[in-house]
Amino acid sequence: MGLIGEVLLLPFAPVRGSLWAVRQVLAEAERQYYDPAAVRAELARLEQLLEAGEISEEEFDRQEDVLLDRLEESARRGAGTGNGTTG
Repeated sequence: MGLIGEVLLLPFAPVRGSLWAVRQVLAEAERQYYDPAAVRAELARLEQLLEAGEISEEEFDRQEDVLLDRLEESARRGAGTGNGTTG
């Protein structure tokens, strides 16, 4: 498009910048949500709640299924390194 196109699209620069920022935040949120280390930590916390009697077996099973689905999705995506580090 060149220089003329850039000049014509200049009024939309704040919108384009905002969309870029939203995409970056969303990508990071998804990376953290599907991070295998984070999911395993949540599974451990869930097991502690069950052992402490703070949640029922049914609630444990329901939440465990959700977390295991996230872990499976993480493996499909290849998200994270599994050790809590980025890279």
